[in-house]
Amino acid sequence: MTETTTNQSFLTQAAYDRLKGELEELSGPGRTDIAKKIEAAREEGDLKENGGYHAAKEEQGKMEARIRQLTQLLENATIGETPKDDGVVEPGMIVRVEMFGDEEEFLLGSREITDSSMQVFSEQSPIGAAVNGHVIGDSVSYEAPNGKKVDVKILGATPYTG
Repeated sequence: MTETTTNQSFLTQAAYDRLKGELEELSGPGRTDIAKKIEAAREEGDLKENGGYHAAKEEQGKMEARIRQLTQLLENATIGETPKDDGVVEPGMIVRVEMFGDEEEFLLGSREITDSSMQVFSEQSPIGAAVNGHVIGDSVSYEAPNGKKVDVKILGATPYTG
């Protein structure tokens, strides 16, 4: 399945600045450092059995993938201030919902805003699109990837301040 729409994600200004700094570090000094590691390992001789060389090349591949990911994210990001605490669900909010009889809490926005301890849904995800723009007390539904209809009641929406 090919995605043809641009995946825009909400980022706070602080998250945007942090990610931009990471991208600059990786694309400048990071690339220089990994090139030096590869060259030093290459000078050790036989590349087939050179663990240092293969480790450095693997590290380089991961770094280049992160550079591509950050570049795309930053080019397509919607940068905004922390939303108002007005009960309206929008990107940058921690949303508390009831689904399947259980309470769930998640951040609506980009997972790059927060650490990995919080569940995050983008505004393009099925649940994100369903709750975005609604207010506390609203009940909405969305179609899960398995085709089943999921009913969701919005219990809370507060600005993410992390």
